[in-house]
Amino acid sequence: MPLKVDVNKSIDLIRNSIDKGINYMDTAGVYHFGASENILDKALKDGYREKIHLVTKSPIFLVRNSEDFDKYSNKQLKKMKTDHFDTYLFHAMNSSALEKLKRFNLLDKMVKARKEGKVQFIGFSFHDTLPVFKDIVDTFSWDVVQIQYNYVDSVIQATTEGLKYAASKGMAVVIMEPLKGGRLANPPREALDIIKKTKIKRTPVDWALQFLWNLPEVSVVLSGMGNLKMSNENCDSADRSEIGSLNKKEIEIIKKIANVYRKNPLIPCTSCKYCLPCPSGVNIPLNFAIMNNIFVEKSKLRLWQYNRDYKKMANSTSKLDKNKSNGNAILCVNCGICLEKCPQSINIPFELKKVRAALSEGKKIRDVYEDF
Repeated sequence: MPLKVDVNKSIDLIRNSIDKGINYMDTAGVYHFGASENILDKALKDGYREKIHLVTKSPIFLVRNSEDFDKYSNKQLKKMKTDHFDTYLFHAMNSSALEKLKRFNLLDKMVKARKEGKVQFIGFSFHDTLPVFKDIVDTFSWDVVQIQYNYVDSVIQATTEGLKYAASKGMAVVIMEPLKGGRLANPPREALDIIKKTKIKRTPVDWALQFLWNLPEVSVVLSGMGNLKMSNENCDSADRSEIGSLNKKEIEIIKKIANVYRKNPLIPCTSCKYCLPCPSGVNIPLNFAIMNNIFVEKSKLRLWQYNRDYKKMANSTSKLDKNKSNGNAILCVNCGICLEKCPQSINIPFELKKVRAALSEGKKIRDVYEDF
């Protein structure tokens, strides 16, 4: 059940973004089940390839031997009709991937690719703990690293300490999940009240982006943008940014907003969608987003809306959409296929049982978490 992609709309958005000044394009072979690299290839015709820094990733989780590195990298070069990648990353590095990196001498393969002109800069994207992050950083003289980081996720995965550690090694640090899968763009009421009370006129998205651009260790901020309005707003935010531009009052406001999210961290899902498609048709990220939103929301209207959204999802195989995952938690069969795909190491089937108990069976969320 592949996710549908509007090719023409995507190409227009990419080109408009480049025309606006965006010059760093990140993709991977697994994004949108292969469609992402194909679309970017089409968008970068007519001289657009020369205007950007092109980044994609080696799917280390698919590598079974040393030769697989060349197999996948050559396939990607051919697929995107380019003779080199400006940056090539080992995708979603963690402790097991580090072992594979060493076992198959994949760094030697990457260095060879650089000598052959197929790769300019070498790096990795990361999903694991701080000790593992430092181990990987110390393994090689990397050019760049891509980490999950935002004002809420500064204490998990690479953490602020890891951000500074990588920068101290001379590595360019690229930030993914700056809006935590969109959650920081749509704050719960308590966080929204904090934003509204300040005299500083700034949208929730702008607060999140300015937090990152304020940091000297941050080189690039990756933000997924689904339409031209988002692209324009993000570019305008970047134009207003500067290292060290936030004052103490603004930093305190961000800390208060972050604390709202952190005191209610039910399910640490970022909606990366790596877990999709679910063989049973469950829309895993949407189930988790609804559960998280209901837990922190106080507005009766919004609570009703979230519960309505859950009820709209398919609760039987006969109601499933053949083109996309639209099932609720009741359809999970505990197959476990999603477990190895999740970069947050969430026990997805276990969490879906909780969602089912709360949203399908009507139990109180706090009681569910006490029972489980």
